[in-house]
Amino acid sequence: MKKLVKLMLLCLIAYPIAGIITSCSEEEDCSMNARPMMTCYLYTIDSESNRVLNDTLDSLTITAIGTDSIILNNEKDVHKLSLPLRYTADSTVLVFHYSKMPEIKKDTIIIYQKNTPYFLSMDCGYQMKQSITGKEYSRHILDSIHIQTQEVSINETENLKLFYRN
Repeated sequence: MKKLVKLMLLCLIAYPIAGIITSCSEEEDCSMNARPMMTCYLYTIDSESNRVLNDTLDSLTITAIGTDSIILNNEKDVHKLSLPLRYTADSTVLVFHYSKMPEIKKDTIIIYQKNTPYFLSMDCGYQMKQSITGKEYSRHILDSIHIQTQEVSINETENLKLFYRN
């Protein structure tokens, strides 16, 4: 009987410790695997020296066609953009509204992308790898676009160089 009491006491003491040990297992932090964003920097070409210079837009609003989303709302002094690409389609259409320009006030950019789902973990499920495959754009205020890096990531690697007229 004494052995049974000792065994019961041992179980009562060991059970909470075992629960602590198993509950401290390493859990996946899904927030560390944020959504990849297409990173764009703005540039201009100096007509006199033919050098590439950093550019800044006074005011910019960006909307996405096919959604009711406003991605950027009247942002001031814009030099860098982090833009989402659609998961559900092979292209993303963005409209850049330039509120300070007196004549034509917008450019439309179409980004073609390849979406590849991959399994991350049981806790986090699937994520999407995205790669830029092409582009089309209007040339009202925007002069040209250069694809710098095709793979869209979470570490702010420059994907597009947006060149504006001087």
